[in-house]
Amino acid sequence: MALIRLILALTLLAMASGAVAAGIELREFDDPVKEKRYHDLTASMRCPLCENQAINDSDAPISADMRERVYRLLEDGRSDTEIINHMVQRFGEYILYNPRLESRTYLLWGLPFALVLLGAVIVVLMVRARRHASAKALSAEERQRIDALINRKGSS
Repeated sequence: MALIRLILALTLLAMASGAVAAGIELREFDDPVKEKRYHDLTASMRCPLCENQAINDSDAPISADMRERVYRLLEDGRSDTEIINHMVQRFGEYILYNPRLESRTYLLWGLPFALVLLGAVIVVLMVRARRHASAKALSAEERQRIDALINRKGSS
């Protein structure tokens, strides 16, 4: 019984260590600036399979491929813009967390500003309406009631 538990424990340990080792990728850079660029680029691209996870955090095979491409392009001396353009051409605009400002993304970038502007206009109109409502002239009946209340308070 103890032998079976030992074998089971060793099997589980081997499987766990294999899973951990599979998720670790070691990239060697001769320049710390290049290494920083690599980490920034991989953090700024979304995994097409994992929905909302950056490729530097994803264990999906496509993310590993994307990281490898970014690494090779960096080693080839490409600029960040060239690397991003290459990755977008290969995998589509979806991989960018911050979509580019283009004719198809004007609505995406402009909608928040338009909503803030619309909210400001609505607030200004509401304030004006309240001021106008409070500054409206009193009717003759309302004026008599106010005068009566004032006279009653003044004579007490």
